[in-house]
Amino acid sequence: MNPLIKVMRTFIKTYSIAILLLFFSACKISKDIAVPTTNLQQTFRNTATTDGIGIATIPWKDFFTNLSLLELIDSAIVHNYDMQVALNRIAAAKLIVQQSKLAYLPEATLQASATFNRPSDNSLNGLSLSQFLGKSYVEDYTLSATISWEADIWGKIKAQNAKVLAAYLQTGEVRKVIQTNLVSFIAKGYYNLLMLDAQVAVAKKNLLLNDSTLRIIQLQFDAGQVTALAIQQATAQRLVAAILVPAIEKEIVLQENALSVLAGVNPAAIKRNGTIEDVIFPGTIAAGVPASLLQNRPDIKLKELELNIANANTGIAQANMYPSLRITATGGVNSFKASNWFNIPASLFGAIAGGITQPIFQRKQLKTNYELSKLDREKVVTGFRQTVLVAVAEVSDALVKLEKLKIQQDFSAQRVNILQTATGNAALLFKNGMANYLEVITAQANVLQAELELVILKKEQANAMIELYRSLGGGWK
Repeated sequence: MNPLIKVMRTFIKTYSIAILLLFFSACKISKDIAVPTTNLQQTFRNTATTDGIGIATIPWKDFFTNLSLLELIDSAIVHNYDMQVALNRIAAAKLIVQQSKLAYLPEATLQASATFNRPSDNSLNGLSLSQFLGKSYVEDYTLSATISWEADIWGKIKAQNAKVLAAYLQTGEVRKVIQTNLVSFIAKGYYNLLMLDAQVAVAKKNLLLNDSTLRIIQLQFDAGQVTALAIQQATAQRLVAAILVPAIEKEIVLQENALSVLAGVNPAAIKRNGTIEDVIFPGTIAAGVPASLLQNRPDIKLKELELNIANANTGIAQANMYPSLRITATGGVNSFKASNWFNIPASLFGAIAGGITQPIFQRKQLKTNYELSKLDREKVVTGFRQTVLVAVAEVSDALVKLEKLKIQQDFSAQRVNILQTATGNAALLFKNGMANYLEVITAQANVLQAELELVILKKEQANAMIELYRSLGGGWK
């Protein structure tokens, strides 16, 4: 048997025994903390359903039905700069994951060298060369390969790989968080545009109504039936509606610019179809159960992955306190003459070495790092529980908004109908001399305010539905 192979086998047996002794004599490696259980209710507040499948499972292309809105969201997902940054981070993290898979492989280096050394004739080396080699210089030619490998006894490399993988998965969840918020922001902005369109129409309609009333009062003034005060008050009421038109048109342009930025395009007019009256969502509003948030909400998944990273950091910190075993092997060809460099097997050489390193003076620092990592892990657990609690509260908020806004909208619609009828009646009575101009002006002011408030309530109800969709984790599918 080759003597080198025999030496390597003896070495491996010796260090295998050393590894086993270290394994059984060392302290117990800490276990990972599992995802903490949370005291979640069976149902959300303000809902009695126990259906485990909520609207969060509906893809955004099916949840929204307005074609212009769908095109806007699709453009934003492709061109939004935050989304592009998130995708770049995913690509970078993926490369790091691929690199981390090589951590179990040994390090290998290849080296070729040639040296020429001419010592002094009066030196010990010079005298030895003259006596034994018959020349005053020495040549050395070497081609070698070195392999170095650290045994992952305590799972440090495994923990590092788990940390890298969790960081990579986090980038995917960050993209989902960005997309979920992006879908929500764009939908709310688009429905805000529809609300502003409706408010402009209300203001212009009331402006025409005020113009008609002002003409009648002007005729009565010319006939000496009313004073100049009537004209002044009617004119002031007309200006209330007139002022609203440019103010709302300004808000429309600002909202369009904001949506353009989210969509990643130059500021421009936003194409829209339909009105705020045409907003349609899925017929059945199901929130599901609170436990479904753990799977649907990407921010909660982020916290879970953060716990995985904290577990990995704790394992790495503890493994750093234990001995490490490194084995190194070197082999190649070596010769004092270039002509004999590759004379096989005479020029072959090999060496194998191993060492166990145990930190001593850094023990206190390593112990402190370990204790700090455990405290950091506890903070992550607390953060996870808080994130879940906030998510449940957001769903409850959206549910109560939907419920109460529906009631408010019904009452507001009744109020608008009554005031519209009252305005028509006041105009007829005024024409027939059975009501004064103040009653007409008051009725017109009330109907203007009521119609604007009704439009706002419709927009807020749409926003509440969008917020429920987002808070349940919808929008990233």
